[in-house]
Amino acid sequence: MLHNPKGRKRLGLALLLSMLGVLAPLNIDMYLPGFPLIAQDLDAHISLVQLSLTACLIGLAAGQIVVGPLSDAHGRRKPLIISVILFALSSLLCAVAPTIELLIAARFLQGFTAAGGVVLSRAVVSDVFTGREMTKFFALLMVINAVAPMIAPIAGGGILALPFGGWESIFYFLGLLGFIMAAIVIVRLPETLPAEKRMPSSIGASIRTMGSLFKARPFIGYALVVGLIHGGSFAYVAGTPFVYQEIYGVSPQVFSVLFGINGIAMILGSTIIGKFGGIVSEHRLLQGAALTAAAATFILLVMTIIEGPLAALVISIFIYMIAVGMTFTSSFTLAMKDQGHRAGSASAVVGMLPLVIGSIVSPLVGINELSAVPMGAILFGSSVLGLLAFAALTGKPKR
Repeated sequence: MLHNPKGRKRLGLALLLSMLGVLAPLNIDMYLPGFPLIAQDLDAHISLVQLSLTACLIGLAAGQIVVGPLSDAHGRRKPLIISVILFALSSLLCAVAPTIELLIAARFLQGFTAAGGVVLSRAVVSDVFTGREMTKFFALLMVINAVAPMIAPIAGGGILALPFGGWESIFYFLGLLGFIMAAIVIVRLPETLPAEKRMPSSIGASIRTMGSLFKARPFIGYALVVGLIHGGSFAYVAGTPFVYQEIYGVSPQVFSVLFGINGIAMILGSTIIGKFGGIVSEHRLLQGAALTAAAATFILLVMTIIEGPLAALVISIFIYMIAVGMTFTSSFTLAMKDQGHRAGSASAVVGMLPLVIGSIVSPLVGINELSAVPMGAILFGSSVLGLLAFAALTGKPKR
């Protein structure tokens, strides 16, 4: 079994786990430039198209709750291989969906199966790394993963610009990618949870494990911080395709660039945690991230109310996404410390909450198609709630 690997082994593991982790951002972001085309092609209202994103987020949340405890009982490798293969098949189902209702259902399945790559890549990190090494490795992982949200909408816009490119082609691409990832996992990823460290396989045992996690005040505090701040960001994911393209009149390709640069913000946020995590406590870094998110989204809300320039929205969201990158990296490492044999379940809870909250807020941004105010209000509200959760549940900062 690997333990705090160095050099080429460390880099190879980072690339492999990053490939698994990007299933979620690719699944969420890549088809965003096609929202208007989907609405037109399937004769669907904007809110129904946004509901397909909500269905995906619900699937991602539900899948993590199922796969996480299963991996604690049966190991990481087998559940991971099965889930990635099923992701590829559900992606093809999305491509051939003839109605918005069937697309919504297929998107739920796609999210549910993508959850395996997300939750198990994090569980493997907890299996293999400990202490400061886990913080540094997860920061590296998040830097690599942050490239996916930057590339995904640009790639999606590029596919749409091809002569044969339609929104269906995006899902065909995801299906092919899923099959490739499954093959790589089969060949390259060993089992990281030995049989003697696995938990009993039963519904009762899984419920008891989840219950113990929800009773742990600091753990649930860190989970709520990332859940609210990162989960609220899905209002931006669902809202900007229409805000940028329909209100500010940018093209799908320009939207893809504006959306994609926020991957740089996520990289900056994760890099800050990786660089300063050994100098400043991760708790204080998380506190700074929560304050930054609240401040940036307050400015964003003001700009949406006064109908400010597009540049003001883009800059505010960029700063907010730096805070999201910091929050995601620091809260994960704080929440996962000393979880041991229940790492899969803990990873599932941390990964589930942003998706549950995101599935709630995503449709709300379409309440007023002619205004960006709902998006700004949701981002600000969720950031403030995340800051309050940090103050109320996580305890005093440690030196």
